[in-house]
Amino acid sequence: MDHPIKRDHARFRNIVKGRVRDNLRDYISNGEMPLPKGDGKYKIPMPSIDTPRFKFGDQSQGGTGQGQGEQCDPVDGQEGEGEGEAGQGEAGEGEGNKELDVELSLDELASILGEELALPNIEPKGKKTMQSTTDRYTSVGTVGPDSLKHFKRSYKEALKRQVATGTYDAKNPTIIPIKADMRYRSSAQKVEFDNSAVVIYMMDVSGSMGDEQKEVVRTESFWINLWLKSQYKDIEIRYIIHDATAKEVDEETFFRTRESGGTLISSAFKLCKDIISEDYNPSEWNIYPFHFSDGDNWSTDDTKLCLDILDNDILPASNMFCYGQVESRYGSGQFYKDLIGHYKEDHEKVTLSKIKNKDAILDSIKEFLGKGK
Repeated sequence: MDHPIKRDHARFRNIVKGRVRDNLRDYISNGEMPLPKGDGKYKIPMPSIDTPRFKFGDQSQGGTGQGQGEQCDPVDGQEGEGEGEAGQGEAGEGEGNKELDVELSLDELASILGEELALPNIEPKGKKTMQSTTDRYTSVGTVGPDSLKHFKRSYKEALKRQVATGTYDAKNPTIIPIKADMRYRSSAQKVEFDNSAVVIYMMDVSGSMGDEQKEVVRTESFWINLWLKSQYKDIEIRYIIHDATAKEVDEETFFRTRESGGTLISSAFKLCKDIISEDYNPSEWNIYPFHFSDGDNWSTDDTKLCLDILDNDILPASNMFCYGQVESRYGSGQFYKDLIGHYKEDHEKVTLSKIKNKDAILDSIKEFLGKGK
């Protein structure tokens, strides 16, 4: 039977996860994101949870504290109201900011996201490529190191031996194991094969994509990564930025770069195609290209080139291609219209999403990940 403290802790964890789930949309809309702690856990702010407590009844009922005296009269040995430094100043108005940081694992956060958006588990494609060997301690043996000694089983063996030999004294139930009684946890190696995934983020960093649009992309990509990491044991992330030309960068550069040139979306698609062909065999990897833009492209000819690369190179290799159009006062939004005109709304491998602002991020994530591919 579980210890009551363990049951209470598990119940509290469920309350915490429920509170985080209820406030998830507000967290994301406000631009708040869990902070990684480096040990597989994340810190996330949450309004404090009031714990049950006793409440005093009506004063007329008496009880502890009865007797003579008025409010603010000093207790023996203490200063009264207004005496000393502690009594100076005026009381503030309103409640304080009651927030606490809670720690949740990646799987717990992903579970909260999945429950909130009703996301299906992903069905990987391709063969299983990562081979890993794990030791599972599922049996008990008679030899092993002291660190794997199974004290309960050793005690039972000693008890059985003493009962069988008649040396057990019920009035003085002392159990002394000998070497032959010792039992040790024994492991069996199990070979497992796990699917691998790569996420390739592409983003327009031309002048029309400002800090607000990049913050939307940063927030959305965090939660997309979180969900995919919960679905795959091994995941790689690549970043491409582009204006009229494209280049691969690290994560920090991806979200900080801003250029003033024009926009050729095909430059990013060409680089994405090259990365896939050089590093990721589609029969072995689950491939997820994401492109974020405000919808501007240099010309209709370049848009035709984009569609050609998608049709012949990127889509055949990918699980899904996702395009997120972040609304900008300077963007025309034409690329979304071109894509939906070419692929319609029910294409098996193409998902399109309009992201008006941070309030639309969760709905966009559901659109991207809701197919379970």
